[in-house]
Amino acid sequence: MMTLREGVTRLGLSLSLGQEEALEKFLSLLTKWNDTYNLTAITDRERMVTHHLLDSLAVLPHLTGLCSLADVGSGAGLPGIPLAVCRPELKIASIEANQKKATFQRQAKIELNLPNVSIYSQRVEDCVGAYDGVVSRAFSSMGDFARQAGHLSCRLFAMKGVYPESELASLPAAWRVVNSIRLSIPGLDAERHLIVLGRD
Repeated sequence: MMTLREGVTRLGLSLSLGQEEALEKFLSLLTKWNDTYNLTAITDRERMVTHHLLDSLAVLPHLTGLCSLADVGSGAGLPGIPLAVCRPELKIASIEANQKKATFQRQAKIELNLPNVSIYSQRVEDCVGAYDGVVSRAFSSMGDFARQAGHLSCRLFAMKGVYPESELASLPAAWRVVNSIRLSIPGLDAERHLIVLGRD
């Protein structure tokens, strides 16, 4: 069984006891609300640790230098809420069109005391603002991600499984791959990549 603390250590991260407790509380909230709101298909707590928390936190070392981040199509608040817990100085805009999922996020923001998180229940295309970066986790194809969220930032971070070679071939002309990072998620035997896009 992969514990949160063991996984965080294997990711090379250092969290305070309060941050670990906040992440555990987030999982408890997710489990409780999932019965009614169907927030995630994963119901086993151990799998939630690996597939949700550790998967989200794996991108943390690659977000250095950012002061603001938009999480688009954030669902139950992943990766935005775990990132907000671990980087309290990072301002996060969590954008989720599904009202029930956005309602859950608002409750999590209150119970976890996350003043650095703002939640917007609307379509990405309708959002306004400028951010240092935009992150997505299983939101859409790479081309659609750039087209729908590119107005929010010139730096996009796409969390993917296998390397999305065919998707990258259909990027809009102004966008290019700045970096491709293979991620290793403790306790998760599956390919994970972080694709960083920049706009010329």
